[in-house]
Amino acid sequence: MNNENYDNAVKVIKSAILKAQYEAVKSVNEKQLLLYFAIGKYISANTRNGIWGEGAIDAISKKLDRELPGLRGFSGRNLRYMRTFYEEWSILDTVPNSNLETAVAKIDSYIIELPMLSSQTVPLTAFLSVAYSLHLLIMSKVKDLDERIYYINKSAEYNYTRTELETAIKNDNYHTQGALPNNFQRALSSNAQAFKAISTFKDEYLLDFINTEEIDIRDKQDIDERVLENAIVHNIKKFILTFGKDFAFIGNQYHLDAFGVDQYIDLLFFNRELNSLVAIELKTGEFKTAYLGQLSGYLSVLDKFERKKHENPPIGIILCKDMDKSFVDFVINDYTKPMGVSTYGDISNKIKQCLPSIDDLKRIIENKDE
Repeated sequence: MNNENYDNAVKVIKSAILKAQYEAVKSVNEKQLLLYFAIGKYISANTRNGIWGEGAIDAISKKLDRELPGLRGFSGRNLRYMRTFYEEWSILDTVPNSNLETAVAKIDSYIIELPMLSSQTVPLTAFLSVAYSLHLLIMSKVKDLDERIYYINKSAEYNYTRTELETAIKNDNYHTQGALPNNFQRALSSNAQAFKAISTFKDEYLLDFINTEEIDIRDKQDIDERVLENAIVHNIKKFILTFGKDFAFIGNQYHLDAFGVDQYIDLLFFNRELNSLVAIELKTGEFKTAYLGQLSGYLSVLDKFERKKHENPPIGIILCKDMDKSFVDFVINDYTKPMGVSTYGDISNKIKQCLPSIDDLKRIIENKDE
């Protein structure tokens, strides 16, 4: 048996092992969710209707700990979380009784594929593939049903970690994703590709790892943009996490040399889901129509000289400090290359917008002294 045959054998066996491990983990997660859902229903039925007295949950938790030494995850607090998990998703309940033994016996009947609850649905596989800790995070941070379903679907699709899910919720992906001004439906030949592009990019990105105030106090715009670019490159992992999981960084100041003309793209990425190069131009001021012409030229060169045969057309994004969405929507559709315009900010500026001005603070202090 030669080395090539060994390599093939290792590849086959390795693939089988990884698949079996994935299926085992997935099965454990499903059973855990269903068990917690059943226990949550049982606790809800007995505490909300006054059957158990005050302190019952903590007493049950302590007794469980004594009778099952080493048992983890069933503290009083966690039992209350299970109750909340059931009550928040009680619409999924298909077992018409509250007897725990019956519930566990029929555990696979507890959660079925969601009906059309609102504008979205949760496939059974997506709901059951999301870790319990992520369900708790979504329930604690998100109250709207459509929004919860969105984050469950995204968690399942991209296999979010807790940190990634927290980032998605903090960046308000539900409300900002797909809202950026763009010409994707006109410029991309495939409706499916256009929909993917619209869903991939947001109209605003919170670059909370960059102090944009320091950039704004500089004098020259080209220096500002290079400072912003360097800050993004220095924090490229965080930037990719902000933009999305399927982005791979190719380079900054990416050199294009077509017809003897040197051009440089601020940031160039490749997106696996879109199967496209993504060129990002950074602008520290408000949007200007000239930016579209500049970016369109870059995309033409990328399309002609850089794109591989199996790839889709490159997409361009202008990332600027501010824009008038209605104006951008109007002018961008005159261009044939697929482009969108997003804005950026940071958390500190968001917070400052909610704080009183210095003058207001002075008035408050003066009135208090009186």
